[in-house]
Amino acid sequence: MTLTDPTTMSGNTADYSLLPSTSPLGAALDWKWLKGAKTEWGVRPKPGPRGLTMMDIAVGSYGIVPEHPKYRSMAPRGADIDPDTPDMGYILNNKTDVWSENVTELYEEAVARQWSATRDIPWSELPELPDDIEHAICQVCTTLTEIEMIAADLPAKWMWRMNHDFIEAKMFLCTQIMDEARHAEVFRKRALANGGGLLMSRGQGEGLLRTILEAKTYHQATALLHLLGEGFILDIFRMGELIAPSAVEKRIFRMAMQDEARHVAYGTMHIRYAIEQDPDIAEEIHEALDHGEVVLTQFGTNADFGSALAVLLGGGVEHVESKGFALQADMQRKQFTSYLARCERAGISRLTRTKLPLELLGIDPATVLAN
Repeated sequence: MTLTDPTTMSGNTADYSLLPSTSPLGAALDWKWLKGAKTEWGVRPKPGPRGLTMMDIAVGSYGIVPEHPKYRSMAPRGADIDPDTPDMGYILNNKTDVWSENVTELYEEAVARQWSATRDIPWSELPELPDDIEHAICQVCTTLTEIEMIAADLPAKWMWRMNHDFIEAKMFLCTQIMDEARHAEVFRKRALANGGGLLMSRGQGEGLLRTILEAKTYHQATALLHLLGEGFILDIFRMGELIAPSAVEKRIFRMAMQDEARHVAYGTMHIRYAIEQDPDIAEEIHEALDHGEVVLTQFGTNADFGSALAVLLGGGVEHVESKGFALQADMQRKQFTSYLARCERAGISRLTRTKLPLELLGIDPATVLAN
């Protein structure tokens, strides 16, 4: 694409030679910005049916995301950067460190589908529930309130370390942080809204959260959070129609599910992109998942969360043994199968290496590939 100096454009009659060389306070002025030294002057992105999206403005050099950015500054990608610009100390300076091919589209979807836990949930329609059902949904919401914010804390830990040339990835992670804050809000509100309250917190959940937060690299953090942790929660939200005792909880699960699906889509495709560009990254991710799967299995034995789900799935404590536990086991099989299939899509097969008790769960690895 040809770069154009605005001083040569047709119809421009300004005489820039008359501009002063110093400001009233004595600062030197070179008016480089006015002359459009390296700017793609005249490049005009065209809004689409949805308005002016991040995809629409990715034109010319502005749409080129460098593999290894030259600077570690907060200057906008495509700006004319002075060589002496301060170094911000970013450590994630390779495109493979953070990028996914779908991240720009996911950002636009995220900002278009923001919702309010105050306004968009029909709280006034919350019905009076039997005590066992109310206790069960409150326990589930207590655990979800506890674990949802890890998906905000983890991006916040790494985001400020990412090179600013990967602005679309950083912007998407900002939406994830907002999503997870809203999830923590909506589940806390549900636990309190019907008189049940916040119930039990156990060590297994905290152990899983700590494992995710203490990941040594962003690749490992993404795998533990998006492939493993959020992937399992996404499957719970997908089962919301079965779990929810009323239309209010169905609405909560449905709204949270659309957010969670974006986060998992980013993580899956980020890992896929990274491994395609550098196959050696696969072993780094395997090592994290070797440990994460063991911790997740321990979390899966959480008696409070699991039994509360069984009560909801069974429709009450009187049906927990005859119906609830069987449905809970079926849900768990779907979660593990979905996780393994997600790993396959990410380009990292766990079928022969997984630490998950597939035999005990009755999972045939062949069914994973068909998923």
